[in-house]
Parts: sequence; structure tokens; C-alpha cells
Amino acid sequence: MSHSPATRTTPFDTLLVANRGEIACRVMRTARAMGLRTVAVYSDADANARHVREADEAVRLGPAAARESYLNVAAVVEAAKRTGAGAIHPGYGFLSENGAFVEALDAAGITFVGPPASAIAAMGDKSAAKARMANAGVPLVPGYHGDDQDDALLRREADTIGYPVLLKASAGGGGKGMRVVESGEQFQAALDGCRRESQAAFGDQRMLIEKYLTQPRHVEVQVFCDRHGNGVYLFERDCSVQRRHQKVLEEAPAPGMTPELRRDMGEAAVRAAKEIGYVGAGTVEFLLDADGSFFFMEMNTRLQVEHPVTEMITGQDLVEWQLRVAMGEALPLAQEALTITGHSFEARLYAEDPEQDFLPATGTLTRFAMDLEGAGLDPERVRLDSGVATNDAVSMHYDPMLAKLIVHGDDREQALATLNRALAALDVQGVVTNRAFLQRLATHPAFKAVELDTRFIEKNEATLFAPRQYRIEEYAGAALVGLNQLARECESDSPWDRHDGFRLNAPHTIRIALCDPAHAQDDDDSEAVVVVEGRRERGTDTGWQLTIRGETLTASLQPLTGDAVAVTLNGHRRRLQARRDGNVVVMVDPSGETRLFWRRIDAIDHGHHEAESTLTAPMHGTVVALLVDTGQKVEKGMPLMVMEAMKMEHTMTAPADGHVASFHFQAGETVGQGDVLLEFVPEE
Repeated sequence: MSHSPATRTTPFDTLLVANRGEIACRVMRTARAMGLRTVAVYSDADANARHVREADEAVRLGPAAARESYLNVAAVVEAAKRTGAGAIHPGYGFLSENGAFVEALDAAGITFVGPPASAIAAMGDKSAAKARMANAGVPLVPGYHGDDQDDALLRREADTIGYPVLLKASAGGGGKGMRVVESGEQFQAALDGCRRESQAAFGDQRMLIEKYLTQPRHVEVQVFCDRHGNGVYLFERDCSVQRRHQKVLEEAPAPGMTPELRRDMGEAAVRAAKEIGYVGAGTVEFLLDADGSFFFMEMNTRLQVEHPVTEMITGQDLVEWQLRVAMGEALPLAQEALTITGHSFEARLYAEDPEQDFLPATGTLTRFAMDLEGAGLDPERVRLDSGVATNDAVSMHYDPMLAKLIVHGDDREQALATLNRALAALDVQGVVTNRAFLQRLATHPAFKAVELDTRFIEKNEATLFAPRQYRIEEYAGAALVGLNQLARECESDSPWDRHDGFRLNAPHTIRIALCDPAHAQDDDDSEAVVVVEGRRERGTDTGWQLTIRGETLTASLQPLTGDAVAVTLNGHRRRLQARRDGNVVVMVDPSGETRLFWRRIDAIDHGHHEAESTLTAPMHGTVVALLVDTGQKVEKGMPLMVMEAMKMEHTMTAPADGHVASFHFQAGETVGQGDVLLEFVPEE
């Protein structure tokens, strides 16, 4: 049974965007194109953020903590009144699915660009939503969605459903408060962890349990409804490539869909939306099994992060649709007028370190750019939605997503090739990101072959994180980057200018050791270390003779735009991005990213660092729990303490057998990146 929407709608000329970062910038872009005045809101941490700089007006909400700023309903409503904003777009996250916020806007006479509070409530409680979907004839995954949250009962229900099961926060989303439980023995610890995450993220500890399908694909349908009874679906997206239940790569349309399956899923999604009286943009998420059966998972009552891939294949601006529906207009197009053209991918660029279990990263972006022209990319086919720019700070307080890279092609193969070239052209410095990991995903044979399910990263972990086997061309390129920078610095009074006999245009040989950064402390005669001898070619400014593993190459490096360079080896020229990040040379081209530790060994004694007996914080965050007592004997790998950063938990483990001599922080205290967390005494 549907419900008539109650949310106020009138035309408006000023739009407040109650969000930050990439989505705030993206919404304001369409609003300006429609002739609307834009208002940003910000916390103290975001006073100089890009979304603030781009808005016509901006209003401070409060301190950095989201609960005191972006989640402060009264402050957001007051900002709208203060600036004369007739409507508020919530973006995604924060207040986007908060029914109390919608009711507050109704009371204030401000239009909410989104569904009515009743629809948010219907889907916000996942247990109740399952029952509503069953009534609407939408297929469901077997599970427990009841109100009784007794630990023993939840364990019995999980045992009955059969492992593996998925524990999920009833009020949750975005991968928070969600864990796969493989056996009954793991259940209680997983339940405790999920409840802590759910309480921190949503203020609600209720859990639901679902049968965890072992090879499902995550396929979601974009729906849109207006206030005149019209509802359409704008086809589907495949979001199967995930880590910690957070999407990483998305594509549209979903590969392998038959017209019949597309129609069945689309119509089921529209039924789901109409069942709750939905208005605006929403996404109905399904699990698609290998046999073609599909099951309702949840509905996101907001615009999705991955909406651009739908825009790419349909040619529609979904934010413009949202704003027009909020003004009371009918949907721009009927179902039969909507068509699919080509294929699109979206890659989410996060400030995180995949090599360190995807730990969030913070810092200042010393460079954030993408050279489309230099990479030979069509700007009509490549789109970068970002909330940051060069010199912006990446804060510990919010989600680590920096930007979304969206590409379009005539078919999946062409779109994937464009994605790979665009990732190679993306130049981000100053903060560790997952850009190289995204390239490994995009070039993985299984991904190219559409061997997709929601455990794709786990199943292919061995190859996605395999030790690199470097080619002689990569060693040569890294050596050239280091040698040319060394030569430039030696022309000035830099610290590199040592009295060791090296002079420009002289025949002196420079010896360089190159290795994977993981082997940076290895001896120079280690098998993991390659020694390169470089000798400047007489009469040239850029030419070198390089000797690598007994092979001699004639080599040169020519700077291009930004960090782009042209490397020529024995007459073979290729273009790539190259830079030095400390002592690491980073090189990027469409085949992937190469990182090689660079040190000079003919004049500089680097030595090796002894292992320390302290554990330091890998990121800014909060201590959640101390798991052992001081003096307690522990084994290598045993959990010692739990930190939380960006709403996700991270467990610190013992580096060896031994004991903790002391903890420097207690539960609830905030720590900075690099802070010493505890003193650890290895067993002798």
C-alpha cells in the first residue's frame, strides 16, 4: 500500500547543500547550471574546503566532529533560514536518510530534495523493510529481521540459517556494522564488533542476520518517482567489486543481463518504491545469484555515490531530475523513452593504503591533477567528480573518499581500456591513495572476463597483492628519474651536493641501488636489490649510459607537462607519469604503477634501522578498546588494541611473542598518526 508524500514542494531559487566534499561540489554544479544560487555549509575542519570555495555563500555549522556540524539538524535548518534557501539537497551520508531532519524541514517550510520522511522510515529500519518488500512481492534472502536482540537468540537464528551468515546493522549502511561470520565460534566476537561500529555510526545496536550467498553479484536498480504517481527505472549497475562491503568499482549496465532479467529487476524495484510512497531518486539493491535468481537486499533512499555511471549510459542528469521533482514537476521521461548507450565504469579514489589493509590516510594533497590531453583522452568520455584540489587537507574526521573517476565507452572493453588510461593520467601526491590498486583491479584478467561476485577482492587477493616482478625497463626508468633529479640538485647547493667526485658532463660513474620499498632495508648484495651504474654521455644534457644486470642501455628522460616524462631506452620512447616521493620513485602508465626504492651507494652510507619495541598509530583516530593487560604474555599476531578511524575499526596486533609493558592511551582517547600507542617487549 502506498502513502501520499507530505513533504513541502514549491519552486525555489536558492539551494543549500547539506554535505561536503565531492557530492557537494557535484550537486552545486548542476544547481548553478539551472540558474540556482548555491549555499554551502561547513565545519571548522572544512573552512577552506573546495565545496566552500565554489558556493555562492557558505555558513559555518560548528566544530570538526560531524555530530556537532554536518549532523546538527538545528544548525543546518538555521543556515537555510539565514541565507533564504528554499530547498536543501542532502547529498549522501550525514542527514540524507534522516527522517527527523525531513520533518524539521517540513516544519520550517523548506523543501527537502528527496523522499518523504515516511519513505525513509520504511526503508531505514531494514527489518521492517523486509516485511514491506515481501508484501510487495519482491523476493527476499532468507534471514532473521526480528525485534528480539538477545545474544543467545541471535546465535540460534544464525545456526538455523546456516553459516556463513551476514551480520548487518539494522539502521546501517555503507558497510558500517557489517561482518561475515563463517562459524558459530566466531559469532559472539563478530556481534560485539558490529554493535560497537553500529553504535558509533548510527547510535543504534540492533542487528539483522542474512544468509550469506557465496557467489552473489551486487546488482542495483536506479529508480525515480515523482509526486504525480509516475515511477521509472533507469536500468541497473553492477557493484560487485567491494572491500569490507564498501563498493570500489561500479559499472553500468551490469554485464550479462538479458532483456527479461533487466525488466523483471527494474519492475520489482519500481514496485518496491511505490510500496512506500517514494519520491525522487532511490536505489533498490539486489543480490543476483549465478542461476539468475535475485533477492532484495535494501533500498537506499537517496542519491547513490555511483549515480554517474547511470548518467553516462542514459544521458540524463539525475541531480537535475531530483531538483525538478522537488519543485513539483513530473518526471522528464517515461519508461519507454529511456535507453542504454554504451558502457560506463566508476572507480572510487580513497585516501587509504591498500598495502596496509586499506588503512585510512591523512595529509595535504601537494598535487591533484589529471592530464586528459596528454594522455589522449576524450573529455566527453572521462569525468572526474572530486571534492578536493591541490593543497587541500585530507582530514581524519570524515569518509576517506577523495574523488570518483567515471568513464564511458561504446562497449565494456573500450570503457575498461579508457578507465585504465584515465587512472594512469591521474596524478595525486602528498597522501597515500588506492589509485594503483584500482589499476590492478581494472587490468585483472578475472575482472576483464566478468568473473564477478561480492568476494572478488578476497578471491583474487593472491594476484592483486602479488610481489612485483620488475622489468629492466622499470629499473632503467626509476634510475633515470633519480639520476636526473640528482643532477639538477647538484647544480645548486642542495644536500645532495657531496664532494665525491661527481660532476655534470664528467665520466664519473654513479651507482644506485633499486628495490621494492618492502626491501628498503636489505643489504646491497641481496637478491632483492638491483644495482644500476649510470654514466653521463659526453656532450649531452639528458643522455646516460645505464648498466643493469650486465646489460648496457642508452637512455634519456625528457620532462613533459606536470609529472609526465618521456623515457627513451635504446631508441624506444614511451610516455609515463614519474616522480620521487622521498626515496621512492613512482612511475605510472596504462600497464600499472611501479614503486622502487632509490638510494645512492657510491657516496652515501644509509645503514639499517633496528626494529623498535613500540607500536605507532597508522592513522589519526580514537582508541576503542584495550584487549590485553599490561604484562600479559601474548603471541605474535594476537590482538592488542582496537582503534576507530573514519567509522571503521582497526585492530593492532602483537609484532612478535612477548608482552605489553605499557599502554600510552586508554579507550576513548584520540591519537594522532605516528603517536606511540604502547611499549612492547619481545620475548627473548
